Amino acid sequence: MRIFTTLLTIDCPSSLPADANGQHDAFTIRFSADGEIPFPQVILRAAGRETLINGTAVAGRQTESGDREYRAEVPAGSVAGERIDVQVEGCRRADIGQARGGDWIKDFREIHLVRQSPGGQGAETAAEVGPSRQPAVSGGAEVKLYFGIHKHMHQPYYNTTDPNAWDGEKDQIFGSRGGNYTDFIPAAVRQYIDGGLPHAGLSTSWSGSLIEQLDRCADTGRCGGRFGGWSDALRGMAGATTALGNPRISFSGLGFFHPLMPLIPPRDIVRQIAWHRDAIERTFGVEASRVLFPPETAFHVRMIPALNDAGVEAVIYDSIHRFRACQDYPYAGIEEGMLPPNPAEQVNAPVDDWLQLHNIWAASKVSPSLLRPEYVGYEAPDGEVHKLIAIPAERYIGNEDARGGFGALQYPDVLGQLYQRVVETGRFDPAHPPFFLLHSDGDNHGGGADSYYHHNTGRLVEWLKQDQRFELTTAEDYLERFPPDPAHVIHIEPGSWAGADNGDPQFMKWFSRYDQPYSPDLNSWAVLTAFQNLVHTLEDCEPGDSRLAEAIRLLLTAETSCYWYWTGQSVWDQQVTNAANLGADMIKPAINALLRAGRDATGPTIFPPWVTPENPGGKRWGQGCLLDAPSQGTVHAFVADCSGVRRVELVLRSGSGEQRLPMHNHGPYPSQTGARLTADYVTAELPVGAGDLRYYLEAEDKRGNVTRGALERIFVA
Repeated sequence: MRIFTTLLTIDCPSSLPADANGQHDAFTIRFSADGEIPFPQVILRAAGRETLINGTAVAGRQTESGDREYRAEVPAGSVAGERIDVQVEGCRRADIGQARGGDWIKDFREIHLVRQSPGGQGAETAAEVGPSRQPAVSGGAEVKLYFGIHKHMHQPYYNTTDPNAWDGEKDQIFGSRGGNYTDFIPAAVRQYIDGGLPHAGLSTSWSGSLIEQLDRCADTGRCGGRFGGWSDALRGMAGATTALGNPRISFSGLGFFHPLMPLIPPRDIVRQIAWHRDAIERTFGVEASRVLFPPETAFHVRMIPALNDAGVEAVIYDSIHRFRACQDYPYAGIEEGMLPPNPAEQVNAPVDDWLQLHNIWAASKVSPSLLRPEYVGYEAPDGEVHKLIAIPAERYIGNEDARGGFGALQYPDVLGQLYQRVVETGRFDPAHPPFFLLHSDGDNHGGGADSYYHHNTGRLVEWLKQDQRFELTTAEDYLERFPPDPAHVIHIEPGSWAGADNGDPQFMKWFSRYDQPYSPDLNSWAVLTAFQNLVHTLEDCEPGDSRLAEAIRLLLTAETSCYWYWTGQSVWDQQVTNAANLGADMIKPAINALLRAGRDATGPTIFPPWVTPENPGGKRWGQGCLLDAPSQGTVHAFVADCSGVRRVELVLRSGSGEQRLPMHNHGPYPSQTGARLTADYVTAELPVGAGDLRYYLEAEDKRGNVTRGALERIFVA
């Protein structure tokens, strides 16, 4: 029996009679698919609650055509309210614990509950989007909350050394996303325009690896020819503009191969962005936005100098890392999914408008007054301060929007909670009103469904036309109307999005098994660090070398964040090594020649350091609890240089001055992937009870070339 690739039909009532308490009779939802669904499920949402129907409650049978039909029996009174949002979904894996985003296929419907009058006649159904609402007034100004929508599109290369690699699995992955990669986004934006929303638009980030593979699909007829002219609709809508003349479709900046930017060298950040910018203009006929969506929403302030060099004007980040950087942050405990913030990160002024959101998953409190663009700064070891604008992507509301848009997320209710908090605290600033993005994958889960871009977007538009408290806007329009104050510079804790093991400040999703004798993730970072040094050394000495271009492409491909995301699967754990081995073999003769000639002028490559335990003297993870962490902290890093590493020092700065500590070199990291090159693993112990520290690494190679790392921060209790 073949596994399904699409849902064919969904048959459910559009309305149901309900008694005076909103209780309904039992009913059936029928749906069909083009093959067997290993895990079929129906989710019913109403009044902020979910009801799951799966297992024996969903029966299936094969039709004469070979398709599969399913019946989901919904018991009487399962949900109550005025409207039921129905999510029909199937997982292509029976063990959903092993499922990835592309394994889930979903579609959406809605059912209105019609309450019966005492005489038995149905009462009029509730309005689709509620009554007209006017803004409140605070300090003489109308209070308005602004938000935007961001859709992320990405596919990695599934073989770092062969961009043309393809098989049936890839055909299914791409083929099941036909609308996502062609006309879904233009369809949504068309509804903004037709609805008369003057500033509404949608930002979207497309990786270069996805674009190149879609072009190959078009050229070769893969996926049944689905992607011939795939970019036409996007190109056609790319010229549509807002009332201020900014693009309605904003193609956000990105790294070409989807790298985890906080953990790669500055020059590679700049090159990844430049390559991506060229690809956007070549593919869609417009310039990429100067607003950057960093892959995985992963941000660290040490990225800022490179982003400045790349021409980036604003960066998107996950909102919780702004909240956690406040001095009075109300840590929610283990339910937050992260350790308490390190005190060194909590340097921003306290706020007094913390809010616990209801009717969505929200593991910690949010601050509406902090949901706005601000300048974020970074101080380099030499004392120079770099800054750029940071735009929050609201963690919890964005996560809910990713489940299907209007309907899955009750916009009027949830955004209304933020709005009410702004009004009641009197914290509204008309020069800098609230603005945040709702970001999600544009090709996975509910946020990538046909219904999100079509039916549910239509409902969103109708709601916004009636509710003047809220406005959908592009980031570019907002920044033009309400530019942040460059004199007000804040700090943001490192971290990424909620889906990456809650996006902790240590980026542990990409450091899996770091505390074990061997970690596939650490192995890949060590191999990549050594490969980066080879490529950068050749580039600095022989920029015209004929082998350099292909080596650079292999290097940038190897930086793809996905190769660390699925740790423990050899197909992923091997990818970085494969690219590094091929690239090293390619350029090693040139490297050896310049070393013999004594021409190495490039300093060691330093991988960004990490500290264990994460909060020395604070808290660490136990089994379902928090435990006291040891007071002794250790700094770890990788360092590589083709001329050999002479010394690595840890430079500490505190209120009492500067101190240099030699780092212990443990030698090359012990690879288990057949790597032909790998970086040295170095460590140093932090002084117990040192308090609030700033630190950086300095490394020298055997030719006297010196590299200084970024300035980091840690509090050692």
